Amino acid sequence: MQLQLLNWFRYVIGYVFIASGIVKLLVSDFKEVFYNLGLPLPHTTLFFVAMIEIICGALIIANMYLKYATPLLITIMIGALFIAKLPILFNGGILSFVFESRLDIVLLVFLIFLWRYKAEF
Repeated sequence: MQLQLLNWFRYVIGYVFIASGIVKLLVSDFKEVFYNLGLPLPHTTLFFVAMIEIICGALIIANMYLKYATPLLITIMIGALFIAKLPILFNGGILSFVFESRLDIVLLVFLIFLWRYKAEF
């Protein structure tokens, strides 16, 4: 029972990152938002982040190379919080920040859990 629950946990995490990476590559509205973040080389950065999300999400679903895949995604989630969500705290207030960053924080906690307990999977 516990192993099945942990497998579903991995499937959900992988699904979210694969879907997020695909959206980054295909949805022009999202590309526009990403380009306006002020990152250097936004086209290259967007492609690089999207590919990491897709590949690492697939590795998590396949239960492969978790000790390499999870730190990359943790780094992306921390970057997303600082680059995209922290300005919301300063401009929109704490409630806007809490609402807008909820998925990022949950995924970050899940990734840390997965990285910490990867040997038990």
